[in-house]
Amino acid sequence: MNPLVIGDLVAKYPVIQGGMGVGISLSSLAGAVAKAGGIGIISTAQIGFRDPNFLKEPLESNMRAIRSELKKAREIAPKGIIGFNIMVATRNYAMYVKEAILAGADIIISGAGLPVDLPEYLSEAKRIASEAGEIVRTKLAPIVSTAKSAMVICKIWDRKYNQVPDLLVIEGPLAGGHLGFTREQLAQYGADTDNISETYDQEAYDKEINGIIKVVRQFEEKYSRHIPVVIAGGIYTHEDVKHAIELGADGVQVATRFVTTEECDAPMAYKQSYLNAKKEDIVITKSPVGMPGRAIRNKFLDHVGEQKRKIEHCYQCLEHCDPKNIPYCITKALSNAAEGDLDNALLFCGSNAYRSQQIETVEGVLSDLMGSSI
Repeated sequence: MNPLVIGDLVAKYPVIQGGMGVGISLSSLAGAVAKAGGIGIISTAQIGFRDPNFLKEPLESNMRAIRSELKKAREIAPKGIIGFNIMVATRNYAMYVKEAILAGADIIISGAGLPVDLPEYLSEAKRIASEAGEIVRTKLAPIVSTAKSAMVICKIWDRKYNQVPDLLVIEGPLAGGHLGFTREQLAQYGADTDNISETYDQEAYDKEINGIIKVVRQFEEKYSRHIPVVIAGGIYTHEDVKHAIELGADGVQVATRFVTTEECDAPMAYKQSYLNAKKEDIVITKSPVGMPGRAIRNKFLDHVGEQKRKIEHCYQCLEHCDPKNIPYCITKALSNAAEGDLDNALLFCGSNAYRSQQIETVEGVLSDLMGSSI
């Protein structure tokens, strides 16, 4: 397969490792993927949760961790491509983006909302870097799930900033964690049940992908440049990769498959939850901030469905979150997962998590995705 080319960035293999937070894709996983020839992505979602001052100053802890995690990933893969996934829904989103850029990120991938002002933050970071005599080459990659959202992003970036995305990530309804779909949209594609393999309408979403790519082609023509597209959500095998390429994509983004690798930053207990999961354990749940999310059913999910959990502390994580009106704190639930406290954890996953059978290596996963061609 062809390399993934994003401007002056060239990844040997057309595979981006998806960002997973809290604490699942940090420097170890991202560095290993980048070293092996893919693109490694660090999640900024409460990235500083292990900082001793995190409870008192979560924002400052996260800012420090952005730089320290990128530095550690660079030590693993000095010549690799490493970036960050930053959710638009993050409180102080602009600060996270600019800090990641100034830290030296190769690429920013951003979803969980429409990153309409991402180019503005890049310009501000470039100005700051220029005053320090530094050069910024960070690429911008919004995540979209529909042709409508792709058109909105491209039109706004074109009109306000006279630019287009360096890369577009199409995230489908089989993805893990927070999803860019309503529960009704998931039902439309048959992706809201416990038996997705039997109900998912691949052909219907392929048509949506075709529509998104048509939008991209319009702006390619206007700007006389290629805008690479990668497909995410449910990518697990070489056949999935081939299907994405046949649809016109330049590559894929894969997250769930990398969780059960030796190099993944998640604790063994978290990885074991994937190995133990059955198909019927993969469910759609409602995030405290209202978005549907895909996770492994456990004691925690059963209990939060019955009663509200006491919110002991607000970690200032998401922009639209009111501690008085949420069933549980998502930061606490996700950080518990990253610490291995699974009975009190939200275990985000993709639709194929139950297919994990053993602990692999990053290189082995890439080899399998590429059809053992590496």
